[in-house]
Amino acid sequence: MTPTTSRFPRPLTIALLSGVLAMLAGCASVTGTSTQYVGAPRPAATAPDSVQILRAEPTRPFDRLGEINIEASTEPAPPVEEIEARVRSEGAKLGADAVVVVLDRIEPTGVWVSGPWWGRSVDTITGRKLIGVAIKYK
Repeated sequence: MTPTTSRFPRPLTIALLSGVLAMLAGCASVTGTSTQYVGAPRPAATAPDSVQILRAEPTRPFDRLGEINIEASTEPAPPVEEIEARVRSEGAKLGADAVVVVLDRIEPTGVWVSGPWWGRSVDTITGRKLIGVAIKYK
C-alpha cells in the first residue's frame, strides 16, 4: 500500500481551506421563500420588474395571494437593492402586482456557542427578517 501524497504541503492546504471558509462566511446573503395561501387565486407569474413594494395596504381592491419571507445577513449587510430584488422575484413567482411589507426588522436568528462545556460563551446571531403579503389587484 502506498501513502497518498498531496500536491500541496499540509499547512498550505489548511491555510487555503481556512481562507475559502472565511470568504464564504464574510459574504452578505439574502434568502427568500414564498408560500401561496390555500384557496387564493393562482394567477400566472409576472415580471419581477413590474412588482411594486408597498409599506401600507393599498386602497384599491385586491386579492391576497400568499406570504413572502426574506432573511438577510447583517454583518455584512447586503445592499437594500438586493433585498428588494428578492422581494420582487418571490412576488412575481406568485403572480403578484405588489408586495405589502408587514414586517421589516433586525432580530436574533440564532446563537453561536463556543468554548469548553465548563466555560462556554454564547453569542447572539442577528439577521434581517422581512415578511410581505403578495397581492393581485382586482
